[in-house]
Amino acid sequence: MASSSMKEIFSDVTLTVDLTTFKDPDMVKEIFKESKHKIKQITKTSQYQAEGSFEDIEDVFVKLSSLERHTTSGSKHQQQAQMSPDQVKPVDIQGTVMEYMQHKCSKELRRIEANDVTISTSLGKTDKTVLVSFKPLGRSGSSQACAHFARERFITLYQRTATDLRVVSHSVADQNLSYLQNNFPELWIVSRSGNMTVTGPYAHIRRLENFLSNRKSSTPGRNTTTQRQRAGASGASPVSHAQQQDDSEDTCAICMDSIRERHRETLKCKHSFCTSCLKRAFEFKPVCPTCGALYGELKGTQPEGGSMSTSIRSSSLPGYEKCGTIVICYEIPSGTQKEEHPSPGERYEGAARTAFLPDNPEGRKVLHLLKRAFDQRLVFTVGHSSTSGRDNVVTWNDIHHKTATHGGPTCYGYPDSYYLKRVQDELKVKGIQ
Repeated sequence: MASSSMKEIFSDVTLTVDLTTFKDPDMVKEIFKESKHKIKQITKTSQYQAEGSFEDIEDVFVKLSSLERHTTSGSKHQQQAQMSPDQVKPVDIQGTVMEYMQHKCSKELRRIEANDVTISTSLGKTDKTVLVSFKPLGRSGSSQACAHFARERFITLYQRTATDLRVVSHSVADQNLSYLQNNFPELWIVSRSGNMTVTGPYAHIRRLENFLSNRKSSTPGRNTTTQRQRAGASGASPVSHAQQQDDSEDTCAICMDSIRERHRETLKCKHSFCTSCLKRAFEFKPVCPTCGALYGELKGTQPEGGSMSTSIRSSSLPGYEKCGTIVICYEIPSGTQKEEHPSPGERYEGAARTAFLPDNPEGRKVLHLLKRAFDQRLVFTVGHSSTSGRDNVVTWNDIHHKTATHGGPTCYGYPDSYYLKRVQDELKVKGIQ
């Protein structure tokens, strides 16, 4: 039965939980507390009861399923089966982003698959989405873990790609298509009947639009660098390797026009641009349009007005038995999307999230880095949720968090000996170290 049908049939669902069956009752309370804005809670002695929609109750149930429970005679096998699901949940994502990834991120997708997992797509929940599935090639537990890791890595790639992706349309002659594809390799260009649809990162689309605009407004004798490049591409007037190198050094990679010396801006990475072009590009994102080197402080699209609070528990995380646990609570209220979001003017649904770190020197260092990322609006964004399939909601950005205390990496929990290093690497890419 499709998920949407389940929601229509079960509009109100009740979940009753006995705290005494869990090894960490405090974690159960945290999950209920995190979901308080979505579900009605009734507390009776050691029992917690939640009432809400099928989707919200399902979300609570999945989180509870990852927690360790006390085992009793005759039920151990059943509980282990609950805690070790043998299917990796598929991801419902925007079809446009997936098409772009298949054409322009094929190497990254192959690395995610490696030799252990296959990634396949099918029709999504709407006509604009696709369902991405992850199937292990083997039947062992390690193969299943590989599929869970592949899903996590895929979501990271998807979020990183979708955050910066733009789609525009232009009218252009078909004979220019191969030239544009060769000179703008980061863009996926599809031409039909004289019109082309271009999908790609903002900075590269900006370069293309400036290039097309300069071609329309150019007059004979002007923009000779671009004219020589076009002639060389068509084979009418071969250009030497040395001449091509000189041209590339004197051509702005944003507007594709010659850089006038008095308007030149050269970055520390040695790439040069028109001063005005670089200023406009840095207003969107302070990175070199050519190599991606970061300049200044990166700002994200996380909605404003949220909060990040922390507390300390005495209980330990698996793999960190000699220290307590840092509990991070994020609260992002609902609001109206701004120009930096996918649907400006429309409402978005807020979120409450809880994450966990070991209370040791490295964990406290990661906490400090995450606080900086939160202040720079990099932890969350507004868009399509890969877990619920809904649009216009607050979702994680591409900085991984541990949202469960137990269950290992497949359940976004501990033990995971490489997590603290991985998250520091993800933050370093954003200039936070």
